[in-house]
This record gives sequence, structure tokens and C-alpha cells, in this order.
Amino acid sequence: MASRARVRAPELVGAGGWLNTGGKDLTLADLRGKIVIADFWTFCCINCLHVLDELRELEERHRDTVVIVGVHSPKFVHEADHQAVVDAVARYEVHHPVLDDPELATWKQYAVRAWPTLVVIDPEGYVVAQHAGEGHAHAIEKLVEELEAEHAAKGTLHRGDSPYVPPEPEAGALAFPGKAVRLPDGGYLVADSGHHSLVELADDGETVRRRIGDGRRGLLDGPADQARFSEPQGLALLPPDTAAALGCDLVVADTVNHALRGVRLADGEVTTLAGTGRQWWQGSAVSGPAREVDLSSPWDVAWFADRVWIAMAGVHQLWAYDPATGTVEVAAGTTNEGLVDGPAAEAWFAQPSGLAAAADGSRLWVADSETSALRWIDAADLSVHTAVGTGLFDFGHRDGPADQALLQHPLGVTVLPDGSVAVSDTYNHALRRYAPPTGEVAAGEVTTLATDLREPSGAVLVGDDIVVVESARHRLTRLRLPEEAVRVEGTAHRTQRPATEVAPGPFRIDVVFSAPAGQKLDERYGPSTRLLVSATPPELLASGEGADSALSREVVLAADGLTEGVLHVSAMAASCDDDPAVEYPACHVHQQDWGVPVRLVPGGAARLPLVLAGMDDPAVDA
Repeated sequence: MASRARVRAPELVGAGGWLNTGGKDLTLADLRGKIVIADFWTFCCINCLHVLDELRELEERHRDTVVIVGVHSPKFVHEADHQAVVDAVARYEVHHPVLDDPELATWKQYAVRAWPTLVVIDPEGYVVAQHAGEGHAHAIEKLVEELEAEHAAKGTLHRGDSPYVPPEPEAGALAFPGKAVRLPDGGYLVADSGHHSLVELADDGETVRRRIGDGRRGLLDGPADQARFSEPQGLALLPPDTAAALGCDLVVADTVNHALRGVRLADGEVTTLAGTGRQWWQGSAVSGPAREVDLSSPWDVAWFADRVWIAMAGVHQLWAYDPATGTVEVAAGTTNEGLVDGPAAEAWFAQPSGLAAAADGSRLWVADSETSALRWIDAADLSVHTAVGTGLFDFGHRDGPADQALLQHPLGVTVLPDGSVAVSDTYNHALRRYAPPTGEVAAGEVTTLATDLREPSGAVLVGDDIVVVESARHRLTRLRLPEEAVRVEGTAHRTQRPATEVAPGPFRIDVVFSAPAGQKLDERYGPSTRLLVSATPPELLASGEGADSALSREVVLAADGLTEGVLHVSAMAASCDDDPAVEYPACHVHQQDWGVPVRLVPGGAARLPLVLAGMDDPAVDA
């Protein structure tokens, strides 16, 4: 067995305590003899949710040797609320112990820099590997198999049950509903995400008329009582002529299936309109026949400019499905995560999660959740604009001029009769309103319509009322649209992660990547790696920004009046099975985006190591 680097694992501690353990506090000593995978995640992060899904099969196959421990490390203030973590663990069906670490104590001890990060700890309590981002399940499984053999031979592997103790289930018609639409007969159709189905409610918003989907996670077309979904979210009714031609009345963003589904309301028949069931990766097709192109966590859908537009949260883009041609294509965004306006092909989004078209078709409003922003697409030239929000790290609950207002991870948008926009301000538990610019307020105005809503994720208009989907209260709540907005005391927040002290001037960024055992970098069609570097503010980088294939980059950090900023680093590496006898080797893409807060100080570090997969060599810093 080849030797590998090992570092003693720090203890797992968190002020919020443990979930899914039956009330017991776990220590690494309790887990000795098991292979521990510490999953540093936060529930706002789509990449973290992807990793939860990637780990499910590994968790099941190695249930007597592997213990996955979720270390919940919050980005947003709301995510530091213990009850919100309890809700998220139930919402995303996390079936392993979770440590609630609101103060990032364990995050700091493990020197984690990105969500998600996976740390593998061997049965003797040593860290043997670290992986940032998605796409590492195959590599981790290979490592687990090696560790099982190694420690079984040494007598240090202890087989047996996991310390996971499931919580008591809660009964109810809805479980963490996503979004809703108003049906022509006055009822509602709700994406019952936690039950992997759709529910039709009467006009009272409570009485269940029927359920579409059998309630089990899966991707299956057919009659209403047999079809299956996986955490569906967005819904959009189609225009009558399109519905007649397509044979379905409604489109569903079937999020975890990475698919669009169609529903015929007359009998509840479900079909798949777009997607393959596989998640899109860099290098996959970005247009083509809808059933042959991979999608990535579609979160909402809306009819706009004669197509179904898709909030493709998993790749920070907007896509469009054309029912007339049966094709899909990228409509806006580059896959880079951030807030950049401009032409659609050059704009950056960050987990877009809500869509709504203006009544006159002139704009498509977008809830861009990770930048806590309200964005819009101009129908005339498809350019991207920002109404509220400044970037990935600033958020809060502040009303007033839109260029100063703050939201916190909004998931839904609803166009109001006067042309203003109601924003489901999810992590502020509020319904906000954006009024476009007037002669008096050039930037537009943001007010608060309602508070004390629990994680609102969408809303629909009903006459002079608005019906809000309270996702974490598992219900629809009907409110009268107030003539005057509620006034709340404003608060502003910034993502609190420890800044790395770095020296101004020449600086090296090293992304550490080791191909998994039995694999090699895939160089068959050109470079197998990619590195993109930028900064906020842009002036932080005097040189070295942009994209290249090398995973190391020499940059220059500017010192002209700047004391702090954020380095944005995006890395991708592709590896394939290293066996000459295999004609078509299996290949895997590993990718991650980092936003690293830095503080410029004389004598600070001259190198930033970021582990994509493997272990960094501390000697490099010597």
C-alpha cells in the first residue's frame, strides 16, 4: 500500500450542537475505527446540495465502514439560526450526523476556504485527503476502498452501524413547498418539494384536491399516481396554443432530476420535456435537442419571449426551452458566479432561483439568490441589469433607495399590478417590494410589505391579495397587499469569514490537484485544466486576471490605497481512468469556485494554496 500524507484531525466542535444523533454529542474518539468524511456545507449553496446527492450512493454502499458528518458552516446570518439548520437537514433528507457550527470554529480548525469541502479522516483519526467542490464522489470511493483494505489488514477498521439517529417525521399535506401557480379554475398547484410531488389545492389554499406524483424520489413519466419527481421547485403555465401543441399545460422545474417536466392538467399525465437526468458539467453541450442535453438544478421557469426561460441555479445561468423546436440553449450567463451586468453572453449570475415576466413582456425579473440581488433581462436586446444588490458578500434587510437597499438570499419574484415587483426575501422571512425609478427616486425604491414569514420561496397574485409560499411553515399564506409598506429597522451584513493576510506585490495562486488513484489528467482533446482569476474590487489585481490552463498563476496584488478585497478563483480539472486496455475510459470533472477574502499587509503570505483534490505540501510555503 502506497504511503500517503497524514495530519492529525482537529476535534469536531460547534456551538449549535449535533443533529441526527439522538441527542448525543459526538467526538472523533467516538468515530475511531470508521472512515469519516467531513462535509463542510451550508444550505444556501447549490454546489453543497449537489454534493449531498453525490454522497448518497457512497453512504449506502459503505454504511458499515463510513460515517459522513455534515459540518454546517453558515454563509448568511439566517443560516446561523439553529432551527433553520434543523429545517434544512429535514428539507434535503440528510441521513447522517450533522454538526451545527454557526461560529465556523471547525471550519477554521480545518483551514477550509470554500463551500463545499470534503475532508477524509482515516480510522486512526488522521486527515488523508481534502476535496473542494463537486465531482469527487468517484475519487473518494476509490480512497475509501483503499482505506478499508489497509485498515482491515492493520486491525484498525471497525465495522458496524453509523451513529445516525433519524428524527421523528412530521405529518402534513405539504413539506417544504417550493413555488405555486394559480390555476384557471381558482385553485393552486404547488410544488411539494419535500414530498417529491405536486399538490393541487382548492381556492382556500388548504383543501387537497389531488396529488401528482407517488411521493417517492425518482424520474418517472406516466399517470399522476405513478409519476415521480425529485424536489421539484418552479412551475409555469403555458399559453393555450403552446399547451395544445405540446400536449401539456404546465412546465415543472424538477430540480434534483436536472429536468423539465410537463403536466397535462386534465388527467395529471407527466412527461419529460428537457434534460437527461444527468447533471451538466463543463464541456457538456450547451444547446441541442431538449431530451439530449444535460441540465443542472433548474430552480424556476417562466414564459418569456415565446420560450420557457429556466433559472439554471446549478451553473449560474439562464437557459431557454423552445417548445416549437424541442430544443434548449444557454440564454444568459457564463457559468462564472458573481454579479456582472451587460450583454447576456457576458453577464454573471449567482444561483438564480426565481423568475417572473413583466405583464407587457418587456422584462424578465430574476431573483439572483447568492448575490442577494434582484436582476432583470431586457426583452429588446437581452441585456442584463441589476435593480438591487451589490455582490456575493453583502446582504441584509435595508429599505430605501434601491442602490442602497439590501436583501438576503431571495428565491422568488412576483410582478404586481402596478409594474412593481414583490420579492420573496427568503432569509429575511419577509416580502419586499421594488418600485422602479421615478422622477423623485432615480434608483427605484425598496420597501417591506410583510414580515414574520418563514422562508418565503414564491408568491402568486389573487385579486388584491398575494398568496405566499411559506416553505419552512409548510403552507400557503394569504395576505392583503398593503397600501403602505411596513417599516423595519434596517440591518446590513457581510459574509464573515476570516481574511487571509497577504503581501502586496508579486503573489502566487496554487490550485492543488492530484488525479485520483488509477486516473490521469485527460489530455486527449487539449488542456485538461482551467483556472480563472478575478477580484473584487477589480483594482486588487494589478496583473494576472483572466483564464488560462495552468493551475498555478503568478499575479500582482495592488497596494495603491487598498487594504482588503476578495480573490475569485475558479478551477476545473478533468481526469480519466488510466488503463490503456480500455477503449472508452470513464472520465470525471472536478471543479470549484473560491471567493477568498484577503487583507493586504506587509510581510503577509506570498502564496495562496487552494486544494481542489489532494493534500497541500506545507514545504512549498517554506
